[in-house]
Amino acid sequence: MFRILALNNIADAGLKSFNPNKYSLSKDMANPDAILLRSFNMHDYPIPPSLQVISRAGIGVNNIPVDAMTKLGIPVLNTPGSNANAVKELVITSMLLACRNVLSAWAYAGQVSGTDNEINEQVEKNKSQFSGFELVEKTLGIIGLGQIGVKVANAATSLGMKVIGYDPAMTVENAWQLNPAVRQAENLEQVLTHADFVTIHAPLNEKTKKLLNAERIKLMRSNAILLNFAREEIVDNEALIAALNAGKLHYYVCDFPNNLFKNNPRIICLPHLGASTSEAEVNCAVMAAQQIQQYLELGHIKNAVNFPTVSMPASEGHRLAVINENIPNMVAQISSVISQEKINIIDLLNKSRENIAYNLIDINQPVTEKLLQGISAVKGVIRARAI
Repeated sequence: MFRILALNNIADAGLKSFNPNKYSLSKDMANPDAILLRSFNMHDYPIPPSLQVISRAGIGVNNIPVDAMTKLGIPVLNTPGSNANAVKELVITSMLLACRNVLSAWAYAGQVSGTDNEINEQVEKNKSQFSGFELVEKTLGIIGLGQIGVKVANAATSLGMKVIGYDPAMTVENAWQLNPAVRQAENLEQVLTHADFVTIHAPLNEKTKKLLNAERIKLMRSNAILLNFAREEIVDNEALIAALNAGKLHYYVCDFPNNLFKNNPRIICLPHLGASTSEAEVNCAVMAAQQIQQYLELGHIKNAVNFPTVSMPASEGHRLAVINENIPNMVAQISSVISQEKINIIDLLNKSRENIAYNLIDINQPVTEKLLQGISAVKGVIRARAI
């Protein structure tokens, strides 16, 4: 029976997807085969030797020591697209809040006093200070055309907006889903100089940290609105505040409260609500749970941030998985160990990603402990298991 450790509260729909005849789940499971989590910080968490896979019910994996897991031969999975609709809707909501000055107008309406006639007189006198503008014919610039960015782009075009997007790593699948009216920029600067709104949907890494710095913010249109529902560190907060104070930007809307942003009338700061819908939580939980099952039962890898995507049809044989350093001659050495045991290989799939390689091998005899020990003894093999 597989042992699953849940380090956070996970939606019941995800937990119930595990077959109780095959899986045991607990919040304090010892020697787990898999860890299922959301925001739990694993950077100082002791990794049990039994651990085979980690699945994050969400997108960001900054709470997981990915590099360390790669060296241990542990795939780290996430759930891209599971919360895409929730984030899309919040981005559209935020654009409307900002362009119509809704929150400041709401605050004003809540503090006017007097008789109803007096309130009406004050409102008519002062409402012009909250005058905004419409989305129609305005240009939305999108940084990152993954599943969220594509949904935002398509929704914006349906509202009559012009859309320009930039993503140097856009997948063919996402390109097919993108509305043909969306213009694809050749570089980031092209997005910033053409957009009335700029929304960020890129992962946080060394290349995107402080991607929106003082130099790039200067390129943006005057009174543009910047939205960030990706990661706080993608924007240089000091440069952002300077641009707001100088009147360069009209509003900044984000999901990351901090002391620097408090009480700034040009910042709409939400308490990390991007994926906070019941539907998104269910989608994330179910996808994360299913990916664990696919890995443990079939050896398949989907949506890993540190391993290649791998799927191989089932055969009549017995399957084993081998994880090794991505160095020459590994497949030949592993195959040699198998042949020395007088075992035939029915099917074999080898894929690599950066410094790691993953092999699924179907053989015509049961996988024995002796075979696993022989493969594990090959220099460069990180781990081997029977499936």
